[in-house]
Amino acid sequence: MDVQLRQSDVNLKSQIAITGSKSETNRLLLLQALYPNLKLNNVSNSDDSLMMIKALESEGSVIDIHHAGTAMRFLTAFFATQENREVVLTGSTRMQERPISILVDALRQLGANIAYEKNEGYPPIRISGKKMTESKVSLKANVSSQYISALLLVAPRLEKGLELTLEGELTSIPYIQMTLSLLQEIGIETTFEGNRITVQPKKEIAPQISTVESDWSSASYYYSIVAMAKVGTEITLSSYKENSFQGDSDLVAIYRHFGVESVFENDKVTLRKITATNSERVTFDLKNTPDIAQTIAVTSFGLHKACRLTGLHTLKIKETDRLVALQNELTKLGAVIAVTDDSLTLEVSETIQSDVVIQTYQDHRMAMAFAPLALKTSLIISEAEVVSKSYPGFWDDLRKTGFRIAEQVL
Repeated sequence: MDVQLRQSDVNLKSQIAITGSKSETNRLLLLQALYPNLKLNNVSNSDDSLMMIKALESEGSVIDIHHAGTAMRFLTAFFATQENREVVLTGSTRMQERPISILVDALRQLGANIAYEKNEGYPPIRISGKKMTESKVSLKANVSSQYISALLLVAPRLEKGLELTLEGELTSIPYIQMTLSLLQEIGIETTFEGNRITVQPKKEIAPQISTVESDWSSASYYYSIVAMAKVGTEITLSSYKENSFQGDSDLVAIYRHFGVESVFENDKVTLRKITATNSERVTFDLKNTPDIAQTIAVTSFGLHKACRLTGLHTLKIKETDRLVALQNELTKLGAVIAVTDDSLTLEVSETIQSDVVIQTYQDHRMAMAFAPLALKTSLIISEAEVVSKSYPGFWDDLRKTGFRIAEQVL
């Protein structure tokens, strides 16, 4: 399904309720599988989280997680710890092109029994669950934080816990801290000093309920909308904490550069456009928050503002090569843009082309990041249903803010 976005004006005031963070939900779902007396509220309704639930409940020998990258990493570690259970973990064609060897090698250091079914270093993988008796492992620090979090999440159920040494410069630290904070919330002892993380073993936890905070990555699209809207526009989002575990809460500071103020009250955040955006170039290091790079690049383009984004090396192994995808689609709209393996540079563009078809490359963030441009021009988003991966209600919620969206274009 394609959707046609007609050039729109947003309502002066809107309210949107966003479901739980996919990142927090998937971590807590795995912890719930390890500790069944943990109950969860406000879980994400994203495809990734539904896939995680289905996989954890499955008793089958082959588990297909389709496009769910987080599920692939977390479930690899989970099934490695499940004694006397053998599964083949597989996914979509794109998932079978995304590397898994760094995590597999680390789990093997701990004693895991994992074999590749097709290509060395890539899914599908055959996991023969067993008791893992080793407790020390080393990992390069600049890899996807999901590899690190996968190890940390199963660590308390290892016989001796885990001592993880990270080699080199750390990236995506907020996601690692999120994982450790969630472990601590349910009663697991952890330390994070320098490049060394420890997690103490714990067989059982006290019965408890954990409420998932709403997703900050999903909030990013509303920051983009408010930034491109007229001064005085407000969008209120729920449920959000001012002191969030989620790294993408850096949006609060980043979007001040685009004239957006964030006001927290009663577990809600209100985004307000308080000043017109100046033409000054912005530069952000997004090594800790790469998932909001697409949103920021599109916001900058829509506001005719130059930007330079760095720390983006992990974007090449996401649902698509997000740097190349951004370059392709922004160029069609009239952008002057250059990318390297870890950076993006956007120059000021005076015009924005209309009725351009934006390809999404089976990437939910491409669809949602480009949608706010309908405040500046008309455009078509191809394969718009891809948003269900993280935010199934996105198009309906966008309508609530005043966007004019055609039912579909075949």
